[in-house]
Amino acid sequence: MRADEDVMRGLMIDGLDGDAGAHAALLRLLVPLLRRFYRRRVRGADDDVEDLVQETLIAVHMRRATYDRDRAFSAWLFAIARYKMIDQFRRGSRLQPLDGLENELIVQDFEDEVGARLAVDDMLDTLPSKQARAIRATRIQGLSIAEAAHAEGIGISDVKVSVHRGLKALIARVHGGRS
Repeated sequence: MRADEDVMRGLMIDGLDGDAGAHAALLRLLVPLLRRFYRRRVRGADDDVEDLVQETLIAVHMRRATYDRDRAFSAWLFAIARYKMIDQFRRGSRLQPLDGLENELIVQDFEDEVGARLAVDDMLDTLPSKQARAIRATRIQGLSIAEAAHAEGIGISDVKVSVHRGLKALIARVHGGRS
């Protein structure tokens, strides 16, 4: 099963409501998503990536009561993941940030990150669903264009066009123009 915002959110809510099976399914679903997230952002041994994945899963489990059911699950998840990565950098592990990412991450505040994710989700909701799904898959969930195309059952060029048009519309809205 591929990680999808609605599926993850549903499993999280079911888990919060006492469904242990849903909670376990959510944690299993998060493993490949978190691996991709960390592999794209850090340079290090596979053991280091796996450690980050496990630490994030533990944090998701331990902090699940802090999840706001009315908000996007991925914003909450990736805020936790990002801060686990920062903690690892600060501990002086063997991990090395890619392209100076450490400085960028350390500057970000947890609340600002969550707020920004929620604002992005709100803006994406204004787009046609195909464009929003393509942007979420490639820019937020970290899937490659090919992975996103496969998940949606559409062509690679269709994903590229959807991302391009969606981002163009969002930029126009931010700058007060028309999409």
